[in-house]
Amino acid sequence: MTKYREKRVGVLMGGLSAEREISLKTGECVHRALVSRGYDAVTVFVDRDIDKVLRQDPIDVAFIALHGTYGEDGCIQGLLELLGIPYTGSGVLASALAMDKVKAKELFRLYNVPTPPYYVLEPDTLEEAEQAHGSFGFPVFIKPRSQGSSVGSSKAASLTELHAGVKLASQFPGDVLVERYIQGQEIQVGLLHGKPLGAIEIEPLGEFYDYQAKYQAGQSTYHFPARVSPSRYQTLLDVAEKANRSVGAIGATRVDMMVTEGGNDYVLEVNTLPGLTSSASLLPKIVRGLGYTFEDLCVAILEGIPLSAVAPAVKPIPVGLASTPSAA
Repeated sequence: MTKYREKRVGVLMGGLSAEREISLKTGECVHRALVSRGYDAVTVFVDRDIDKVLRQDPIDVAFIALHGTYGEDGCIQGLLELLGIPYTGSGVLASALAMDKVKAKELFRLYNVPTPPYYVLEPDTLEEAEQAHGSFGFPVFIKPRSQGSSVGSSKAASLTELHAGVKLASQFPGDVLVERYIQGQEIQVGLLHGKPLGAIEIEPLGEFYDYQAKYQAGQSTYHFPARVSPSRYQTLLDVAEKANRSVGAIGATRVDMMVTEGGNDYVLEVNTLPGLTSSASLLPKIVRGLGYTFEDLCVAILEGIPLSAVAPAVKPIPVGLASTPSAA
């Protein structure tokens, strides 16, 4: 149950993506949690020389606390495979597929997972955007193909805003994804080792759950469990599990969804390395709502075991419950 208790655990943090600052916060929280539980955990700052760092100062296992490109897309996972270092989270292929929003949506369709209609543009193709858009309609959501935390994303309600959104998304490598904007409740499902833990609802102050709403205190209100009927709640868990399985994700993951008043559920993406800041991130909020601690979560991720194997819940775990949720 505690195969890494006597091992040297390296918490990989930082990285080269636009989400570096969030990764540093995640890494600090994870490191502190593991040390408090008696693990020999050290912080490992990831840069382009990470291969040399790991060779010169070896670790027995890597707890990946990276986000975005080079950390969440299979790159660091491939390096760790070459070095023979076991690591937390999804493997190379699943990480790459989930990070690539277009490939992920293709898999969602293949597995009959509902996802918003979309089309893809090459970067910096403002002239072609209007023609490609055609009768697609507005509003739409525009995002880079392979970025996380809503980096480079925007909402457009006109051709002028579409052009601006494509220009913004084109600042990042890869194609631009234009997706039908879904009006409804923003609900995210946390999973651990393939099993859904619960669904949390986000009420951002702004138009959508952007980078500021995610990481600045007071910019969003959270409800756990999500404010839907018990039967709908269970459906969301089932859909999220199916989406997670479609890309082959393992470990701690989060599935982002939109839920409409008309009874339609749409999967936006699967996050294979969700944020693990102890106060702001959604998966820890879900875990606390179930009666477990942030430290319990970190140990469960590292050891590859259920939360219940780490510590008993403080209170009964709600199953499909959605009465009057409380703001976190």
